Amino acid sequence: MLLSVAVVFFALLVLGVPIGFTIGFAGLIGLFLMGSGVELFSMVPLQYFSGLDMFTLMAMPFFIFAGEIMNKAGITHRLVRFANILAGNVRGGLAHANIIASVFFAGMTGAAVSDTAALGTMLIPAMKEDGYDVDFAAAVTAASSIIGPTIPPSNMMVIYGSLMNVSIAGLFAAGFMPGIVLAALLMVLTTFISIKRGYPKGIKSTFKEKLLGFKDAIIPLLMPVIILGGILSGTFTPTEAAAIAVLYAVIIGFFVLKSLKPSDIPPMLTKTARITGVVFLIIGSASILSWVLAINQVPQAIAVFLLETTGNPKLILLMILVLMLIVGMFMDIAAALIILGPILHPIAVGIGMDPIHFGIVMVLSLNIALMTPPVGACLFVACSISKLKLSELSKAIWPFIIVEVIALFLVAYIPQISLFLPRLLGF
Repeated sequence: MLLSVAVVFFALLVLGVPIGFTIGFAGLIGLFLMGSGVELFSMVPLQYFSGLDMFTLMAMPFFIFAGEIMNKAGITHRLVRFANILAGNVRGGLAHANIIASVFFAGMTGAAVSDTAALGTMLIPAMKEDGYDVDFAAAVTAASSIIGPTIPPSNMMVIYGSLMNVSIAGLFAAGFMPGIVLAALLMVLTTFISIKRGYPKGIKSTFKEKLLGFKDAIIPLLMPVIILGGILSGTFTPTEAAAIAVLYAVIIGFFVLKSLKPSDIPPMLTKTARITGVVFLIIGSASILSWVLAINQVPQAIAVFLLETTGNPKLILLMILVLMLIVGMFMDIAAALIILGPILHPIAVGIGMDPIHFGIVMVLSLNIALMTPPVGACLFVACSISKLKLSELSKAIWPFIIVEVIALFLVAYIPQISLFLPRLLGF
C-alpha cells in the first residue's frame, strides 16, 4: 500500500501537479487502498481543517504582508547603501554588501525568494557593471538569500513550531547565530573568489558617510528589533508581533517615507493571500497524508530502521541530514517540512537532540534546497534577473552550496551555536 502511495506521489510530481494537490491525492489513495469505509473517508475534511486550526499559523500571512509593504516602500535601497558602506574598502566589496544586505533583509521578510528578487534586481546589474562575472553575482545573491529564513522572523520556523508544538520564540532566538555563521562562511568564500579573480574593492567611506547611511537605514532596521524584542521579552506573542509588524510597516510606508499610496494595498493583499493560500493548502493536504502514515505506523517503522541500522546518534543525525538535503532538492520545502517533521522530530528527540536545535537544523537544511538544482526557487529568480541559463548558474552556485552544507553540519553537530541564545533567554 505504502509503495503505491509513493509511486502515485512521485508520478504526480513528475507530471507537474501542484504539490498541495499531489500530497492530498496521495493521502486519499492511501485511504482507498486501506479498504477504508465511508466513516473513515468522512474524517478527511476533519483532518484537513484540523491541520490548519492553529492560532500561531496566523503569524505567517502577517509577516508576508509586512514584508511586501516594506519592499514596496523602497527600503531595499537604504539597506543596500548601508550594507555597501559597512562592507568597506575590501576586495569584492559589493559582493560582501550583498551578503550583509541579506542579513538586514532577513529581519523583515524571512523569505529567501523575496530576498533574491528584491536584492537581485538592484545588485546583480550593479555588480555586473562594476566588473563582476554575472554568474558569480547571481550565485552570491541566491546563496545569501538563504540567510533570510534562518535569521528570524521566519515563516518556516512558524510552521515547524506550530506543527511540532515547539516554542516559536525559542526558534526565533535560536536562528540568530546559525544565520551569522552562514553569512560569515559565505563572506570567507566570497573573499577567496574575489582575490583569485581580481574583483574590485568596495567603497571607502568616511565616518560622516557611515553615520548618514545608518540614519537612512535605522527605520527599516528597527522593525526586527521591535518584533523580536517584543517576542523574546514576552511582551507579545509571535502572532501579535506579526500584526504589529504590519502596523509598523504601514506607518513607515505611508507617513514616514511617504512612498506608498492606497492603490498599492490591494495588489499586496492579493499576493499575500496567494502565497498564504498555497502554503495552507499544502499544510491541510499534508495533514491527510500524515494521518495515513500515522495509521500505518510509518514514523515508527522509520525510527526502528534508523535505530537498528546504527546506535550511534551522530550517524543517525548524518542520515537525517542527508535525507533532508536530498528530499529538499526535489520537493517544495514547506511540503517537505510538513511531511518529514512529524516523522523525524521524534527520532531526533529520541537520540537526545533538543527540539529547538533540531527545528533549526531542519529549517536550515531545507532552506539550502532553495539554491540547489533542479528545482531551487531562488535559482530561477536569479536566472530571470541575470538572464542566465539554469545550467550556467548551477555551475557557479556549487562552491556556495558546499559552504552552506558545511555551515549546516557545524550547526547540527555543535548545538551551542543554536542553543546559546535560547538558553540565555530561558527557553
